[in-house]
Amino acid sequence: MSFILDEHAPRPTAAADAVKDGTAATFMKDVIEASREVPVIAYFSAPWCGPCKTFGPMLEKQVRQSAGKVRLVKINVDEEQQLAAQLRVQAVPTVFGFVNGRPVDAFSNALPESQIKSFIARLSGGGNVIDEALAQAKAVLEEGDAATAMDIYQQILAQDPANGEGIAGVMRCYLAMGEAEPVDEILAQLPPDLLKHPAIASVKTQVELAGQASGDFAALEAQVAANPGDMQARYDLAMAYFGANRRQQAADALLDIIRLDRSWNEEQAKTQLLKLFEAFGHTDPVTMAARRKLSALLFS
Repeated sequence: MSFILDEHAPRPTAAADAVKDGTAATFMKDVIEASREVPVIAYFSAPWCGPCKTFGPMLEKQVRQSAGKVRLVKINVDEEQQLAAQLRVQAVPTVFGFVNGRPVDAFSNALPESQIKSFIARLSGGGNVIDEALAQAKAVLEEGDAATAMDIYQQILAQDPANGEGIAGVMRCYLAMGEAEPVDEILAQLPPDLLKHPAIASVKTQVELAGQASGDFAALEAQVAANPGDMQARYDLAMAYFGANRRQQAADALLDIIRLDRSWNEEQAKTQLLKLFEAFGHTDPVTMAARRKLSALLFS
């Protein structure tokens, strides 16, 4: 993923010592004493524990993304049975949160990533630094400052190179700056699992649709007005609107085709509208409003 990182961008340093292995001999120093300075998570697991194989990396990732707000000490219960017994660890994975030398929170069983975030937020009194940076970058990009947004996204990827939202953000910045070639290069190099990430899939669809967007929408508007039954002209108009970033009008033009002739060209208007939803994002206001209209048309 180095092709999307700026080698001169600042590299976070707080995560470097955020995760370490622990033993009974180091527990007092690494957990009890260290938690007087910053909250420490003691994570008990075992090599034979199936859920630990996915839960552990998620926990470690979230600790690193806290940028120093918490630390993680990993303990193998097979090697540290006495320590596990002292803390009454009865199952793995088991997690304790220590603050000021005392355990203040704990849980057993593998939790989903969203609950890991909540646990760390409670323990540290703050949110996930990566999530906060992603929100900031998105807001900056929406304000039209693609260069600053790009810098924030690059710093995010310096800490978490496989962050799907960050990769998609970099591509959106390139598109906002009128540079499509780097986006094609990024998409060509991404592994299949990242290509399935919703944010990346959205950008990929946006790029594919941009290749279909052409035409003078003013001339096409006149053509539709002169011949309202010309569905191809309406379709071309929708794509011309998309190319001009008139998203609401693009969606409405496709909805008009569905309203007038739902089966036109093997339901091409519906197929394209669903692609627009993916390109815009499924929580985008235009998508949500158009989806409601589509449902009303299909089920009326």
